[in-house]
Amino acid sequence: MLKKLIRTLRKPRKAAAPKGQQLTFEQHGLRTDLFSRNAVNVALRLQEAGFQAFLVGGCVRDALLGERPKDFDVATSATPEQVREVFRNSRIIGRRFRLVHVLFGREMIEVATFRSNHTARDAASGKAVMDSSGRILRDNVYGTLEEDALRRDFTINALYYDPANRILHDFAGGMSDLEARTLRLIGDPETRYQEDPVRMLRAIRFAAKLGFDLPPETATPIHRLAPMLGDIPAARLYEEVLKVFLNGSAEDSFDLLQQYNLFAPLFPLSAAELEQDPEYCTSLVRLALRNTDVRLAEGKTVTPAFLFAALLWPGLLPLIARCQAEGLAPVPAIQKAAHMLLPVQIQRIAIPRRFTMPMQEIWALQERLPYRYGKRAETVLAHPRFRAAYDFLLLREDAGEDTGNLGQWWTDYQFASEPDRRRMITELSGPVRKSRRPRKRKARTTGPAGSNH
Repeated sequence: MLKKLIRTLRKPRKAAAPKGQQLTFEQHGLRTDLFSRNAVNVALRLQEAGFQAFLVGGCVRDALLGERPKDFDVATSATPEQVREVFRNSRIIGRRFRLVHVLFGREMIEVATFRSNHTARDAASGKAVMDSSGRILRDNVYGTLEEDALRRDFTINALYYDPANRILHDFAGGMSDLEARTLRLIGDPETRYQEDPVRMLRAIRFAAKLGFDLPPETATPIHRLAPMLGDIPAARLYEEVLKVFLNGSAEDSFDLLQQYNLFAPLFPLSAAELEQDPEYCTSLVRLALRNTDVRLAEGKTVTPAFLFAALLWPGLLPLIARCQAEGLAPVPAIQKAAHMLLPVQIQRIAIPRRFTMPMQEIWALQERLPYRYGKRAETVLAHPRFRAAYDFLLLREDAGEDTGNLGQWWTDYQFASEPDRRRMITELSGPVRKSRRPRKRKARTTGPAGSNH
C-alpha cells in the first residue's frame, strides 16, 4: 500500500522547505483502530474544545510501516495550561520542553504544543535559547502546525494524522523517505545535531530499529559532533541509552554506536578497554546485547542492572587487576574496583542506585562462584542475585574466558539431588582460580579513575 501511494505522489524535491501534502484515507489507508483509543479521544476532545490536534510521530510512522504502535503522542495548538483545563487527569511536566501527560489508568498519552523556529522569534526579544555550541536550552516558543512540522528532527517523524477526518499531513517528505527506508533530518543536519546532540543517538536508534539507511548528509556530521554528548545531562542520557538498547535491536545499535564514535562518550572506560582487548570485550558486550534482543523478542523482561553490568564489565577489568596487584583479595578487589568505576560512569549516564547495587552484587559474585567448599556453595546458590550472576558467568565463558568449566559445574549443581551435591563438593580438589582473561594483558599507562589504560 505504501509503495503504491508513493509512486502516485512522488514529485521532484526542491531546495526550499516542502509544502505540505494532505493525504486522504483512500491514499494512506490508516484506520483509527490502529491507534490507542485514549490517544484518539485526546485528539478529538481537544478539537471539540476549539484547538487543532493530531496524532504525530512514532505512532503514525509505525502504523504506516505495518507495525502496531506502542507509544502515542498528540500535537496540538493548545498551550499546556489549556490542555490541563480540558483534561483534569493530566499533569504538566518539563522546563526546557513543557509537555502534558494525560493519564488513563496505566496508559499515558503525551501532548505537546506546536513549537516554532525559536531562533528568529527570540533573537528579536533578546531571550537566550542556545548555548555557545548551538545546543537548545529552552524550547517553549509556540507556533503553527506547519512550523512544528519543520522543526521536528526526522522527516519520518513529521507525519500528522487527524482522526476526525482521517487526513494525513506530510510537510517534510516523510512518506517518500518511509518508502525509501532512509533517515533524513529536516533542515541542516549539523545545525540540528548541535541544537540537540541526543538526535545523534536517535538517528542510531531509528536506523537500527527500523533497518533504515543513514544517508551521507545524516551520517557524516556525527563522527565530528559525537563529543557533544558530554554536554547532555547524565539523567537524560540514561533514558536515551535505555531506548537505544531496549528497542529489540541492541546489537545493531552497538555496532552503529561504535561505527560513529558514539560509544566512547557514553561508556569511556569500557570504550578504552574495547580497544585494548577487542576480541574478548567486544564478544562479551555483543553476546549480552544479542541475548537482550532475544529476550525482548520472546516477550521476556530485561533488567537494566544486567545490561549495564555487561556494558561496564570491560572497564572494570583493569581496575580489578590494579586492586589485586595492590594486594587485595579477589572479592574486596572487585568491590573496590566497582567503587572506582561507578563515579566516573555516573557522570556520563546517571544509572539509578536501584540498578547500580544489583550490578555490584553480580560482579562480586563472580569472585565467589569459584569457592564452593563446605556450605559456601549453598550460600551462593541462595543469594538473591545468584541467577543473574550465573548467567553472567556463562556470558563470560561464551565470550572466550577460561573459568575451568565453572559454568557447567554450577549448571549441574543447581539441578542435582542433595546427596549428589554433597558428592560434588567432596570431589573438589580446590577452588578453581583461572585467569579472567584468555591471554595476558598488555601494560598500559595510568588512565581515568586509576585504570591502566
